[in-house]
Amino acid sequence: MPHNAIQHEYAPLPQRVRAGLEAGFAKLSKVDEFMDELPQTSPRPLDNDGDEERLGDVTVTHHFADAPGDGETVRWHYVEAGPSDGPVLVFLHGVPDSWWQWHYALEAFGSEYRCLAIDLKGYGQSEKGTGDFRQEGVAVQLEALLEQLQIERFSLITHDRGTPVGDHLVALMGDRVLRYGRGQQHLWHLSPDLHPQQAMFTSPNAPSMLDDADRFVATAYLLLTERRVKVSDLARTEGISTAVPRYFNSSSFRQEWIERRTRLIPRWKCPVLLLQGADDPLQPREFYTDPDVLAQLPQGSGVHLFDSGHFWPFEVPEEMITVLRDFLK
Repeated sequence: MPHNAIQHEYAPLPQRVRAGLEAGFAKLSKVDEFMDELPQTSPRPLDNDGDEERLGDVTVTHHFADAPGDGETVRWHYVEAGPSDGPVLVFLHGVPDSWWQWHYALEAFGSEYRCLAIDLKGYGQSEKGTGDFRQEGVAVQLEALLEQLQIERFSLITHDRGTPVGDHLVALMGDRVLRYGRGQQHLWHLSPDLHPQQAMFTSPNAPSMLDDADRFVATAYLLLTERRVKVSDLARTEGISTAVPRYFNSSSFRQEWIERRTRLIPRWKCPVLLLQGADDPLQPREFYTDPDVLAQLPQGSGVHLFDSGHFWPFEVPEEMITVLRDFLK
């Protein structure tokens, strides 16, 4: 064995989880039926810096910023809402979404907090060029963006594949992160049966498969949700055909898992709330309620299981808002 090898054992899957995986994959026979329900809409026009959009009683403003990264600059798109002097909330979305994944949260918190929902590099209207798509590299570039925006201290809310970037960002920025709402991602336990998408997204066919964005979105939401979501919530995905393979070819689930256990979690300083859908077939709730797992996290940390599948920002938005409001107090 190489001298730098680290041995970590995968976690066994509960029998309930194996049965849930079979039931989840059985849903995929209905992809075509679900796609017929999606509205046939033209691509949304690109936003300009300063464009405003109304979300309920809250107005969000679209911004673009060039911040250091990839040797020169990375162009970021984000939306901002709320008072400029309010406590800062930063949101990072997951696959296959964009900043839009947080539109219910922005509507709820945009009057009290200074909210920034960022399109991850490669997604939405953020930078599409080649460059550093390692989770740690993107976190360093996000730190540069926050520095440029003069964000001193903030709370961070993440979902899905925005969370590995968030893990690095929280470790990197230390006491400047006040609260970490860590959403829907593997943490301390892992099994190779729980990340079948890794082989799919690193295959030579990944870009062409992901280019059919409607089918990919329908597949992901059919497999991973327990509650129906509004079709309007699925209307804003962009960049996944290039971004997803770039991220997945830059790391692996096992690599991320080992990094968390050996060097990231020990560097987290703020309370962490694990936000998980209780019925996500690929992320067993038993892995997050294990007392030994919670003991690894900073004081004041905890777990909340949503009455939903994977996509709780859209499945149970009211529950999400209540939970986040209590956590942020």
